[in-house]
Amino acid sequence: MDYKKEIERLKKELSVTVVAHYYQRDEVFELADITGDSLELARKCKEDASEWIVFCGVGFMGQSVKVVAPEKRVLMPRIACCAMAKMIDGTCFDDSVAYMVEHGIKKEDIFPITYINSDVSVKAKVGEMGGLVCTSSNAYKIIEHALESNKKILFVPDRCLGQNFAISMGLQSCVIGEGECDVQSSDIICFNGFCSVHQLFTPKDVAFFRQKYPDIKIAVHPECDPSVTALADFVGSTSQLITYVNSLDADQKVAVGTEYNLVHRMREKNTYVLSSTKPECPTMNETTLEDLYTTLKSIEDNAPINEIEVDAHTREYAKLALDRMLAIK
Repeated sequence: MDYKKEIERLKKELSVTVVAHYYQRDEVFELADITGDSLELARKCKEDASEWIVFCGVGFMGQSVKVVAPEKRVLMPRIACCAMAKMIDGTCFDDSVAYMVEHGIKKEDIFPITYINSDVSVKAKVGEMGGLVCTSSNAYKIIEHALESNKKILFVPDRCLGQNFAISMGLQSCVIGEGECDVQSSDIICFNGFCSVHQLFTPKDVAFFRQKYPDIKIAVHPECDPSVTALADFVGSTSQLITYVNSLDADQKVAVGTEYNLVHRMREKNTYVLSSTKPECPTMNETTLEDLYTTLKSIEDNAPINEIEVDAHTREYAKLALDRMLAIK
């Protein structure tokens, strides 16, 4: 079967929009109507006129669409689970709050922030406590806002993102479960989660490229370890990395520390992946053309598969956390 041809037919005949995250494999990404990073996609899906959204990404992204646009029917060709998002659930979040309370911080003096790369149940817990969501592109503003409360910031689930922004803002941080976490003297208390792909990049990789190409630029995502971001010329979110790389002269060499599928689409020449191994997200790459076709065909057959549902209580508080973020300019 020519899956590409059938997908194009179904897209024309159905009230459906195919959405793909930047990390999707090329053949899927190229057939999407909307592409972008996780929050950008949720916003665009909310504004989209189609009845159906077929989201090619990982589970928390489909959940975010359902939270901000509950009227949409959201299907996912694969409900793949982001490894970082899987590291924390509602119970782990409660345990982190309990840890801070046990070490002398009152619950009402905790300001929780969750990275958007988290399950909707965690976003709801954060929303109930008066906290909010952040992305890698707006974390600085979100943390600045949280500091105005004079509360201790609990940052989940990505320790690297929390630590990197603490360093850039001159703040103290510690990680629960990583040595002694002094919550009393720290401004940001981080959950011990991480992105398995961005952990592949090391200072040795930076040193290798600097030695081989003395004038090279190093650009990395803030999900990388602080030991790597400290050596970079530029640190930014997915969309910020794209803008930065595209702004460079064509002859300027750049090594980029983020997911492979994104890097190799950035520009044709003088762009390298900052790793000796292929930093490909396994869950983002689960979705195939056959999966996309099967999902679209299920709509045509009036037997939709892999539909994302979020209960009313969870959606209410997760939406609060997201709305609070969107209100900060």
